[in-house]
Amino acid sequence: MDRYVVGISGASGVVYGARLVQALTSMGYEVHAVVSDAARLTAKYELEGSLEDALAGARVYGEDQLDAPLSSGSFITKGMAIAPCSMRTLAAVAHGIEDNLLIRAAMVHLKERRRLVLLVRETPLSTVHVENMLRASSAGAIVMPASPGFYGRPRTVDDLVNSVVGRVLDLLGVENSLARRWTGPHEG
Repeated sequence: MDRYVVGISGASGVVYGARLVQALTSMGYEVHAVVSDAARLTAKYELEGSLEDALAGARVYGEDQLDAPLSSGSFITKGMAIAPCSMRTLAAVAHGIEDNLLIRAAMVHLKERRRLVLLVRETPLSTVHVENMLRASSAGAIVMPASPGFYGRPRTVDDLVNSVVGRVLDLLGVENSLARRWTGPHEG
């Protein structure tokens, strides 16, 4: 069975990580989720239900569990996404500061040349943020701002979330139909 890691940091947008876990588990993938302490706090304000319910079906780790299997390159995965990725988490990845499981798992993906998608969630961006994005991208990460597409004419927040999460799945190489895809202009 293919295995994915989903990191959830403390940036606003915990719903992205939760929806990503839900999508992957519903497709039958094995999912290992790393949740930062700040993400647990943010989830209390942003999710309608509990974070535990939102991550049902995944093996969930706290950021302090550095002895977890996913801290080793011998733990084979198809890829990892950090959704949302806070600017603190981005900076730690960009500079290789492996002080918790979330960053360690990300660094394992970089060193093993596995896909790592950083769904950054901040606006506006400072020069430091942009430089950290460049540094992470140069190291092999895919930096993706959480920017939904509007050509599908989203009507709900769920449509917007699915637009972003569908793109993350695309970048992880997972076929999905979460969002409407652009097929070109339509006349009439």
